[in-house]
Amino acid sequence: MVFFISAKRQLWFAPLLALSVGLASCGGAPTTESNGAEGKSVSLTGAGASFPAPLYQKWFFEYNKQNPNIQVTYQSVGSGAGVEQFTQQTVDFGASDVAMKDEEIAKVGRGTVLLPMTAGSVVLAYNLPGVEGLQLSRQAYVDILLGKITKWNDPAIAATNSGVSLPDADINVVFRSDGSGTTGVFTKHLSAVSPEWKDAVGEGKTVEWPIGVGAKGNEGVTAQILQTEGSIGYIEYGYAKQQDIATASLENRAGNYIAPSSESASQSLAAVTLPANLRAFISDPEGEDSYPIVTYTWILAYETYDDSDKLDAFKEVINWSLTDGQALSEELGYIPLPDNVVSKVQTALDSIQVVQ
Repeated sequence: MVFFISAKRQLWFAPLLALSVGLASCGGAPTTESNGAEGKSVSLTGAGASFPAPLYQKWFFEYNKQNPNIQVTYQSVGSGAGVEQFTQQTVDFGASDVAMKDEEIAKVGRGTVLLPMTAGSVVLAYNLPGVEGLQLSRQAYVDILLGKITKWNDPAIAATNSGVSLPDADINVVFRSDGSGTTGVFTKHLSAVSPEWKDAVGEGKTVEWPIGVGAKGNEGVTAQILQTEGSIGYIEYGYAKQQDIATASLENRAGNYIAPSSESASQSLAAVTLPANLRAFISDPEGEDSYPIVTYTWILAYETYDDSDKLDAFKEVINWSLTDGQALSEELGYIPLPDNVVSKVQTALDSIQVVQ
């Protein structure tokens, strides 16, 4: 059994290991009664995004204290692998930071229900001792990632960091080497703000990075940044917060420099209406105080299940996570879902049926 225990400078080195916790099907869920109670044991397996893994672990751990009978195993393998395993029906649920597209959903014979579970920010974390409060313009961070800015004291960086002593040191870019929803979210934003990036690199769960070294999972990128002075890379805000890594304030659509936080991410979500299919792509949010790179992250469920005990258990776990579990989000750097979004997700969850 592996848990990601949060501690400053303590790394999560187990992205590919099964994250197993005991969950019970009795009690906890406000809208779904489980037939899997009464002493039955039910096992659920899921795989996918590393972005929400710390929060999912916290949810599972806390639920386990009260409810010991359902075993949920979640593998933090990245959104790309999660979508693949979900499509191949080798798991009971998947997870992705990028909502599945129509052509991907069409490959799932049992149908797909997308369930937004939380939201968070993608941040540019850096390892530059003595430099705090780094501010990066849109042009600057795009040019760093294109390999056009290679030194930390480049005039384009110095221009937005008056009074900060920037070293004459090489910039070491770290990127995701695996198929990643975090990469999908980040490159969608870069493509939205930079025509040059869109033409030269584009967007997707995997892209050909012009410069840098790759690492697997948010866990791997976090570790690489911590180990490499002069590095910069994109990770989920919760990883940076838990590991006490410095993050840059980024120029938003309104031209303001915004530090990542639950408050600034909430401002970004407020500018977006979640549609009926629960798919929302937030590439460049409006708002004076909006942080510019924010995403929902989804659990991928099937429209139909052939095991009523598994479905009842799954609905209980998800319902608890959508209600009581949301109170645990902010401490780990995630954004609690607004009540109207929770209601939409619960409606979608209720639509899932057992094959007759």
